[in-house]
Amino acid sequence: MSLYLEHFGLTREPFSIVPDPSFLYPSHYHRQAVAHLKYGLEREGGFVLLTGEVGTGKTTLIRTFVKGMPAHVRIAYLLNSQLQVGDLLVSVCHELSIKPVAREGLSFVKACIDALYDDLLADHARGNKTLIIIEEAQNLARDVLETLRLLSNLETHTDKLLHILLVGQPEFLETLARHDMRQLNQRVVARFHLKPIERKELADYIRHRLHKAGATRPIFEDSCMPIMYNLTEGVPRLINLICQHALVAAYATGRHSISKRLLKEAATEALPLFESQRGVKGRWIVSLVLALVVVLGGVGLQEVIRNDDYAIDAGQLTDLIPNTQDLNAKMLVDGRQINDVLADQLLSKQTGGKFAGMSELDISQSSPNQVGDLNDSSIQVKAQRFDAKNELLKLWVSDSSSGLSYALAKEILRLKEETILLSDFNAMRALDRPGLVTLVQNGRVKTMVLIAIENNFVTLRGEFGDEKLEFSYLLTVWNQEYTYIWRPPPNYEVLQEGQRNERLINWLQERLLKLDDAYERIITGGHYTEAIQIQVREFQRFHGLKQDGILGPKTIMIINRLSDPSIPSILIKGN
Repeated sequence: MSLYLEHFGLTREPFSIVPDPSFLYPSHYHRQAVAHLKYGLEREGGFVLLTGEVGTGKTTLIRTFVKGMPAHVRIAYLLNSQLQVGDLLVSVCHELSIKPVAREGLSFVKACIDALYDDLLADHARGNKTLIIIEEAQNLARDVLETLRLLSNLETHTDKLLHILLVGQPEFLETLARHDMRQLNQRVVARFHLKPIERKELADYIRHRLHKAGATRPIFEDSCMPIMYNLTEGVPRLINLICQHALVAAYATGRHSISKRLLKEAATEALPLFESQRGVKGRWIVSLVLALVVVLGGVGLQEVIRNDDYAIDAGQLTDLIPNTQDLNAKMLVDGRQINDVLADQLLSKQTGGKFAGMSELDISQSSPNQVGDLNDSSIQVKAQRFDAKNELLKLWVSDSSSGLSYALAKEILRLKEETILLSDFNAMRALDRPGLVTLVQNGRVKTMVLIAIENNFVTLRGEFGDEKLEFSYLLTVWNQEYTYIWRPPPNYEVLQEGQRNERLINWLQERLLKLDDAYERIITGGHYTEAIQIQVREFQRFHGLKQDGILGPKTIMIINRLSDPSIPSILIKGN
């Protein structure tokens, strides 16, 4: 046993991010997910779907589910989803110990399918079932999904021979919602979207894992729990990562319990390392600064090194890196990691913690601790005269809210950032949300806010005020990436027929009734019923949307815009 574990009286690592079924915490949503999976596998074949955000515990849940599978169920478990059709079939056959027989005039794919069919028939006759599980399903190519659909057709006169469980991230729902995926989507017999741990379950989750690791006493103080939830929003992987760093920090300082202060300190290290995409902007500057520190030993670095968004006083780096020799040694070991950590720390140390230096768009990609807890003014990070992201956020923030802290503003405004490729003028009109556009003009890259559309012109807000351009010209200087923010409703998820989400369905019905009293309130028991779906289809038809009956972001944004006049619009009245 390591001294680290012995220090806390543990027998094993409690917060490893490796999916371990023995540590699975049976949260409210995890129990529901298991019930849906069992229901799907009891049906006569077809697809079962499990989705969830990164780090919510999908893999741990699936491995636990597989561990408890009855002996008469054979499983082909595929972790790699970036496969071609031939590779997929080979992998399935290998997992099921099936050996395709090559025959003259028969393609390899056909040989695999024939061998699989013959084996499934024989296994079915013995009273067995076969399950294919594919992780990271959002990466599956179109032809691979079509092959899986065809495999689901393998059947006797009375029974399907194959169950297929697809596990993926939320974007997979958007893939299935496409028109060309309707055949597969209609064959999903059970689906569930796994959500993070609820706030009230967080303390039990941490205690559960510590108990499984051999703990006989509390280690995390109760005051840590609200902070932990604000930092992680209940995502198990983030919880594990922060807890692990906190335990190591406590051991290093000889402490036997974790205070909220120690937790915050651990989070500043844990979150940037885990989510490398958070706080990316400005990272190249820090890399340059660090390189100069190594070469020059920190001498003559009082100049301000600038990019389009920040001005960093490199002379103040000594507050963050007190020992240049230590830095040199660390960079030789893992320079990239040092750069990433320092970049996130530099960009998070905004003075005052107000809207002036960073917008909600930054908040959504930054760990919450970076927002509210790192206010060290010794690191001078100054916003340039025009901050496009902050200008975009101002369109959503009332004067009375402009002085709120980042964390509180995020909580109150409930904003979500999206970046899409957008090159069609009508699509921009339909979206009807102000957004960020990055332009390249005269060799200079600049980000502006698109605030209005009128006829064939757009109005952009930038460093020197508002500028009106023809859309055709915009297309010649714009990279076609469009970043906007919107406000999802409570308990938001992409909702399809059969799913249950009482809060979201109540919100939907209230908004539809507000828009038109011709809509009838339907008793659904919290389920997204066919009757609700018909209402959504009618709404989509009337507003020129794809009539798929799915309550997705586009439909919700139009409902929001029509029912809430405070939401910013880019359409000029009468346009």
